[in-house]
Amino acid sequence: MLLSPAGVDALRTALTRAGYTSDGIAARLGPQATAGVARNDFRAALRATEDRDPLGTLIRLFVGEQVEPEEAVAAALAPLPLADAFAAGLVERYGDGLRMGLDLEPYGTDWWVLSDVPASARPGRPLPAEHVLGIGGATQTLVGATVRRPVETALDLGTGSGVQALHLSTHARRVTATDLSERALRFAATTAALNGQDWELLRGDLVAPVAGRRFDLVVSNPPFVVGPGTTTHVYRDSGRVGDAVGAELAAAAPGLLTEGGTMQYLANWVHVAGEDWGDRVAGWFAGTGLDAWVLQREVADPMAYVNLWLADVGGTVDPQRAAAWLDWFDAHKIEAVGFGIVSLRRGGHDDPVVRVEDLRQRVEPPLGDRIADWFDRQDWLRVRDTDGLLAQRYRAADGLQLRQEATMGDEGWAVDRQVLVMPHGLRWSEEIDPLVLALVGGADGKLPLRDQLALLAAAHDVTVDELAEAAGPIVAHLVERGVIEPVAG
Repeated sequence: MLLSPAGVDALRTALTRAGYTSDGIAARLGPQATAGVARNDFRAALRATEDRDPLGTLIRLFVGEQVEPEEAVAAALAPLPLADAFAAGLVERYGDGLRMGLDLEPYGTDWWVLSDVPASARPGRPLPAEHVLGIGGATQTLVGATVRRPVETALDLGTGSGVQALHLSTHARRVTATDLSERALRFAATTAALNGQDWELLRGDLVAPVAGRRFDLVVSNPPFVVGPGTTTHVYRDSGRVGDAVGAELAAAAPGLLTEGGTMQYLANWVHVAGEDWGDRVAGWFAGTGLDAWVLQREVADPMAYVNLWLADVGGTVDPQRAAAWLDWFDAHKIEAVGFGIVSLRRGGHDDPVVRVEDLRQRVEPPLGDRIADWFDRQDWLRVRDTDGLLAQRYRAADGLQLRQEATMGDEGWAVDRQVLVMPHGLRWSEEIDPLVLALVGGADGKLPLRDQLALLAAAHDVTVDELAEAAGPIVAHLVERGVIEPVAG
């Protein structure tokens, strides 16, 4: 750890006594200043903390990134001795005062996360190779996408500062976390101790530290950056060429999961000229026996991607390195890079379901609940053949909308296109034909689908069997999407 056990206890006492929590800071600053901090505008927050009491000093030091008088910092951190804070790197001398040496961020209701100071707080200074990230956008994406059902065992691959492990501890009896970086593990151990957690922490590359073991839930925010395999920063560079780390995790998943277990990880994948990116990613799961749902959430062109990750490590962007990285993209005919979430489940089926989809629209949070529901719907569909689907009653999803595009002609309006829109949940939108419109329109939960088809068959002068043959796959698709829901009983 970064601090001794006694040092951790002392720091926790200081933070608790001062009220240095998310709620405590918001109450102290008020809504306007709190909103300003979210925009990196600290002016109102600094005005509200000019008295430099312990909470005010901690806010100025760790939130406002200010240089503060040594006496005020010592009082704010007491009973943690200032010498221990220096030794841990928590604070450092700068000019005629002290500034934060590490990022100490209140998180959630009553958690704290320790990480390295972000590049934005040290303009022009490149990040060290073993920089330990705090709570960023990718971190929050995985937090929101994780299925939060109770489990016995959970694994966080590449834990960094321990954010994912913190969340796992709320619904897993035992948490294991790994990282290639010994430094990152010290941060994670300190985060765990500071929050009263006891995790098993193991050092090694990806799944190597847990070889031969299985878990009910595995999550990972791995070093997924796509490139020629060069490693400069362990938090982003895996040492694998291209998007191979995503494929490697998929291949390892069957050996990591208990029966019914789930694995979820963030990944980047390449869009190669002349190839379907979805087919490429779906190939990662061939032969695994796992159900897979891959959601692409963002797509970047090579120039934007390279500039993003070169700027991410701080300092001045090296034009030569940027050119070499872009040349590598060109040589491999990579037109874009996708970013998204991979969710896998070991369901024990001979015919696993694999879906790779673009879901860049805004999703109603939490995404993890949507993913859990999707796997539940797969289970429901798997045990029902066409006759079973036709015997069921359905109702349309709450708030479902129909949008029509029409053209005015000599005989009035002619409908050109009809789109079903789900304003809630995954917020799917999908163009439909008249049969789908009739099926969804009649899904009021009162009649079994076969009876509904009988009415449609009579109206269109076709047999029920003919209509049922066409309707079976359509209904399965609508259920999978959540557009219509089975009615119990």
